[in-house]
Amino acid sequence: MDEKSILSFHQMGLDDRLLKAIAKLGWLQPTLIQEKAIPLALEGKDVLARARTGSGKTAAFAIPVIQKILQSKQMATKQKVSAIILTPSKELCNQAYKNIQELTNSCSREVRCVDVSGQVSLNAQKPLLMENPDIVVGTPARIMAHIQAKNLDVKETLEMVVIDEADLVFSFGYEQDIKILLNHFPQIYQAFLMSATLGDDVKALKKMVLHNPVILKLEESQLPETAQLTQYHIKCEEEDKFVLIYTLLKLRLVRGKTLLFVNTIDRCYRLKLFLEQFGISSCVLNSELPLNSRVHIVNQFNEGLYDYIIASDENVLFDPGAAKKPTGKNKGGKRKKDKEYGVSRGIDFQHVSNVINFDFPPNPNAYIHRVGRTARGDNTGTALSFVSIKEMELLKEVENELDSNEDGDSSVFKPYQFKMEEIEGFRYRAKDAMRAVTSVAVREARLKEIKSEIFNSQKLKSYFEDNPRDLQVLRHDKSLHTVKLQEHLKNVPEYLVPKTLKNMRGGMRSRKQPRQSVKAPVTKGQMKYRKRKADPLKSFEFVGLKKSKKKKH
Repeated sequence: MDEKSILSFHQMGLDDRLLKAIAKLGWLQPTLIQEKAIPLALEGKDVLARARTGSGKTAAFAIPVIQKILQSKQMATKQKVSAIILTPSKELCNQAYKNIQELTNSCSREVRCVDVSGQVSLNAQKPLLMENPDIVVGTPARIMAHIQAKNLDVKETLEMVVIDEADLVFSFGYEQDIKILLNHFPQIYQAFLMSATLGDDVKALKKMVLHNPVILKLEESQLPETAQLTQYHIKCEEEDKFVLIYTLLKLRLVRGKTLLFVNTIDRCYRLKLFLEQFGISSCVLNSELPLNSRVHIVNQFNEGLYDYIIASDENVLFDPGAAKKPTGKNKGGKRKKDKEYGVSRGIDFQHVSNVINFDFPPNPNAYIHRVGRTARGDNTGTALSFVSIKEMELLKEVENELDSNEDGDSSVFKPYQFKMEEIEGFRYRAKDAMRAVTSVAVREARLKEIKSEIFNSQKLKSYFEDNPRDLQVLRHDKSLHTVKLQEHLKNVPEYLVPKTLKNMRGGMRSRKQPRQSVKAPVTKGQMKYRKRKADPLKSFEFVGLKKSKKKKH
């Protein structure tokens, strides 16, 4: 589109307070979805918009909602709940709430917003709803629970309904909740459906919620173009995955903030414990952790406190009936999972350089939304998928889906040029580390992490609300210490690094450190000898060469 034809925020007739907040956020021009959807929404039309992840869909509905509320306030009407924003996961609720807070920065007294998705009792949130906030954000199940508890009554006041990530609503098991909610809504209201795809679920939701909507299909490709997003795959066996991730991270061949996706919670902790032995810190995100901890981890990751997050995609993201099934027992006993959890969908992880599919996702949609966490907005990103022989069919499915969205280009996947035979030396170290990561160690780590995060969550809920500076003290990437760490694994001996990789990993060491990483473990006697020696080089030679001199004799 020609830059001259782009409609600016100032040309949309928005309130000055809203424009001030937009300027403070540094948004110079609206994105394509915002340019098209906002004027239609301000005209009072129902909108069904499909745009790829990271295209600015949240602001596309939040701005017109806030604008219409500001306009109604000029009529001096009584305080009422004018808008309800429904999202499938608690993480998305928190994100939408934050975005609305940013956009109402200059009119927070006029436009009040409440997020009711938190893991607290309904009675604890009742006082907030009794004040009739202008906007209520929550999951369908949570909003329905408040309505049934008579904490919320919108039959006469509701004017706008938003459903974000609409293609995920049914797969989270909310179909029945939506049907019940509609009975408590007025017959006439304006609705917005935002989605990255327009599948059968979205079409069914459209019939239930929308009235003669305008349908916007703005992006042909569901992922950014190849100039913005580079997608690699590497064929490897299950054991090779651990060798590869160790090599890539330890030699810093993968740089920048990175999300590593696995398919199960156990895999989260298995990978975390494995990396811990090499001195690589990482955070874990899964449905067993408390909501406050999950939100806090994402916030700190966005602030640059962590480089690596290991996130599990639960079956609820892929199996439409999974959310409705009762949570069963795992090997470690009963563990309550949060069915309203989701990190691969919609969450705005900021400035993510890389997405690594340690476990290949089970279907094309899951792949698209995982990889969509990088290359957001105008940023570039890289996606690397480890693909075992069992997962080759899944790779072909994803490739066919993505190729159908391309304009006759060759495959969107590029083979990652990596010779496994060059890192055979790393394989022995990886095997040593994997032997320590037993099923018992994984189970203990899982239980220890949950207990720790429940404790942290209580802190976050009370004390840290009043002391935001102390949030830096609470970290989520600490070692779990359920596996005995072998100190020598934390260093990479120079002789292990292949010649072809030495140039690629540039910047790994700031200065030359030749022998320090290859020395043998030091005994107490040798340490005493070292302390007596004035020349540190001679001490090193004594430790490293004593045995070889004996052999000559």
